[in-house]
Amino acid sequence: MNSIKIIASGMYLPEQVIENSYFSNIFNIDNNWIYKRTGIKKRYWAGEETGAELAIKAVENLTKKNEIDLQKTGLIIVASTNFEDAMPSISFQIQKKFNIENCMCMDILAGCSGYINALDIARKYIELDEIDNALVIGVEKLSKVLDKDDINTTILLGDGAGATIVTKAKNKLYDKNIESIGKYGDLLTCKENSKIYMDGKKVYKFATTKVSENIKKLLEKQKLKVQDIKLIIPHQSNVKILASIAEKIGALPEQIYINLSHIGNTFNASIPIAIDEVLNKKLLKENDKIILAGYGGGLNLGSILIEI
Repeated sequence: MNSIKIIASGMYLPEQVIENSYFSNIFNIDNNWIYKRTGIKKRYWAGEETGAELAIKAVENLTKKNEIDLQKTGLIIVASTNFEDAMPSISFQIQKKFNIENCMCMDILAGCSGYINALDIARKYIELDEIDNALVIGVEKLSKVLDKDDINTTILLGDGAGATIVTKAKNKLYDKNIESIGKYGDLLTCKENSKIYMDGKKVYKFATTKVSENIKKLLEKQKLKVQDIKLIIPHQSNVKILASIAEKIGALPEQIYINLSHIGNTFNASIPIAIDEVLNKKLLKENDKIILAGYGGGLNLGSILIEI
């Protein structure tokens, strides 16, 4: 059976940094109030840059630090929750920018954890031997759909993009547990001509219960214990949510990779951005097992177990 491995990564964050102090006067709160409750110190907002431009710059950064021939890309798949253009969508704009020929393009809208779905779709094409390499991207420009008067969302969310290239791998472990729970979709919405809305308390309950259950089922399926996992790279939502998930699955704090403090919550971009940081820091070695865990709007959640 063909599996996959991540062979390259890149990320991009906009230049505009939004520190917690930005919100002090708006919401009449102390600078440390946000950090204590969310683990976030700053996030980035894109200004005039489009989501496609964020994604393109992440791919450019990927190619700058990796010897990658993008012409070998058989699939470009982009996960996002907001698109400026229905046609051509972001994946097609990336194909045009880098002049990639003989390549399928698609964008998927699967809530905040769409990168998990995108990665698994790419794996299926590779497993069926239809392609060799896939460019899998998560990108968000959430600042354009934020209700700047809503403290529940505006202090959390930021913009950014993460790009990964995956290729065939023999004799590498891969498994996934992806779930969709549409009946609870109204807990986190962004409807046409509207702003992001989140029922914070119910989303918190969902994330702290369903995500840990999802990861446990994946581990049980492979007859693994959490101690067998080198690193868990979760969607970067809220540090209290991540701490609760870690406690419920029995993971040590050092097993959970968290970059919330300097990135914020970037929905679909959060996992590939974190992957890029992990690879840059050389935190993994050959045959290490990791879990990628996404959750959020849809409601959608899923975890992927992959061997490095």
